[in-house]
Amino acid sequence: MHSQAPEYLEVVVTKPGRLYELLDDAEAVLRQAAMCQQSAGILVTRHSHARYTLALSDSVPFGETWEQKLSWPSAGARTAALSPVSQ
Repeated sequence: MHSQAPEYLEVVVTKPGRLYELLDDAEAVLRQAAMCQQSAGILVTRHSHARYTLALSDSVPFGETWEQKLSWPSAGARTAALSPVSQ
């Protein structure tokens, strides 16, 4: 039986002390999926202090993980900044 690898995961942190463990686990799952495709990197998006999404992204070079922090500076306007994650 062939199971399809995930291309998107959501992490919701209920215990702040587990943040990095949960993000590392999710990244490891997507890293396996990225190895199969060999064309996408991983984009980690912080939506709030407790909610993160991780996704395979063609805008991130294969083998790299980039971080995107969403912010809401005024009246619902959203901005994002992309940066590579240090490993």
